[in-house]
Amino acid sequence: MADVFVSYARPDEPQSKRVADALHDAGYCVWRDDELPAHRAYADVIQERLTSAGAVVVLWSAEAAKSQWVRAEADAARTLGTLVQATLDGSIPPIPFNQIQCAHLEQWRGETDSPGWRKLQASVAALAGQPDMNEAQAKPARERSICVLPFANMSGDAEQEYFSDGISEDITTDLSKVSALAVTARNTAFTFKGQSVDVCEVAKKLGVSHVLEGSVRKAGGRVRITAQLIDGASGDHIWAERYDRELNDIFAIQDEISKAIVDALKIRLLPEEKKAIEQRGTENAEAYNLYLLARQYWVTGNHGDRSREQRVVRICERAVEIDPEYARAWALLAIAQSNLRYGFGLPGSDGAEAAERALALDPTIAEAYCVTARKRFENGDLENAEAELRKGLTLDPQSWDLNKAAGFVLLKQRKVTEAAEAYERAVAATETDYHGWGMLLTCYQGLKDSRTETAARNALEQCERVLAQDPDNGAAISFAVGALAALGEAERAKSWIDRALLIDPDNLNMRYNFACALSILDEREAALDMLESALSNARGSLGMADIDPDLENIRGEPRYQAIIADAKARIAKAQAEAAAGGAIPPAAASTPPRS
Repeated sequence: MADVFVSYARPDEPQSKRVADALHDAGYCVWRDDELPAHRAYADVIQERLTSAGAVVVLWSAEAAKSQWVRAEADAARTLGTLVQATLDGSIPPIPFNQIQCAHLEQWRGETDSPGWRKLQASVAALAGQPDMNEAQAKPARERSICVLPFANMSGDAEQEYFSDGISEDITTDLSKVSALAVTARNTAFTFKGQSVDVCEVAKKLGVSHVLEGSVRKAGGRVRITAQLIDGASGDHIWAERYDRELNDIFAIQDEISKAIVDALKIRLLPEEKKAIEQRGTENAEAYNLYLLARQYWVTGNHGDRSREQRVVRICERAVEIDPEYARAWALLAIAQSNLRYGFGLPGSDGAEAAERALALDPTIAEAYCVTARKRFENGDLENAEAELRKGLTLDPQSWDLNKAAGFVLLKQRKVTEAAEAYERAVAATETDYHGWGMLLTCYQGLKDSRTETAARNALEQCERVLAQDPDNGAAISFAVGALAALGEAERAKSWIDRALLIDPDNLNMRYNFACALSILDEREAALDMLESALSNARGSLGMADIDPDLENIRGEPRYQAIIADAKARIAKAQAEAAAGGAIPPAAASTPPRS
């Protein structure tokens, strides 16, 4: 078990990793919650790790002081006598922790001779004991670390952004396979997208030794990629190259960039790491390009608009026609087909066949389990739906698709805390996902979590970003209204509702979300009117309506009970009629609220 447990707030992730790495290099066994196993309950693991740790290092900041998790972990450590405190931004720890000594790590970049670090390490040693120096020397120092900034799209066409983003993500993934190199997560790197940045400031902020930046220009059948590896301390170029080739050479270019970085950093690449980097899933550049395009539509498209799924299906069908062995394209095709069948009640495949094909080609394709889980969920088997998702999360604990699906299934089971954790992982994987932020906001409101306002502001920011490009995106409008309601901006929220209903009066999913927002604002009659209009014409399931935390203010109203009872009776009747006629069961035939 861990000698040292590190407690921190999510915004302090880069600093917490720096502290954990320094303790690790000093010879301690260190545990943070990024090592949570996918198959176990969050609270159980935290309790176990806290209890077994010789020292619990709590990293205070303005954000950490607001976190109920950090406070709870600090309180447990204080009771156990294992508490070690440090402040990252000069904030004084909240009561009662302000009565205990605290090391100062403001502006700390990993220097082992700084007074604040020496104080923290001495306290850790007093509680957890001196580390085994022989073991410490045997552990590889994580001195080489890198952030891959999003490559700039130089194609002169904003619609080519998916390609440059895909290249950046794939290079990040490749470098993550090198055990001797620490790589900044994709979502953190992409916070700098579109910004004019000082590379040294980026390196300092993230605590990395090197930064990779570049650009992509794709035109016709050719691609030009430039890449520069920069020393984060000095700003000097360590390596730079320009590749001007046929598009069919895209995989070779990515391999060359990754290997050039490894060589420049003087890292020894293990044979299995070299092999892992070279595995692309397809050797066909056209199929790869189509997959990146489909993935972009999937991530950024309008939730609740069937055209998103239909577009993804068409593109992925073409990709697997070109390369029938492309597992990633089969998996994305399966998810989109499943959504069309169960989310919109359209005839056709439920995605099961495509998911089976993906797993047969590559058993590590985690997202395919979204489809098997969805099928069980629609049949009312929530327990086994959750089990299927956990299989996928074992393969890829940070998967955006799987964590979002898990959040919904867990929330439907009233496991709100676990649902919140799943949505936290989802927005960490793709923090521009307004839908994920909106669902996380719902969880936080149900839990009365101190991070509710932060989630609301993030949801609103991402919705406004999408609406700047697509003003008619009903899902983004509805989640923006929910965020405004959570922030107490009632007049602005109601103004957006009036405008949205003029633009898209038939969007039932949007109406349901408006009912949630009006409930939050305690506009009870208006919320009930909106809920009734959302459910009375829907052919499908209630989604979350019967358990949604956002509807808590109206759940005790007799009219609410009548609306839910009427919807359940209508659905049961339609199910029986459909079963008799062999049609798609209506419980799976419309967009579930909150999808």
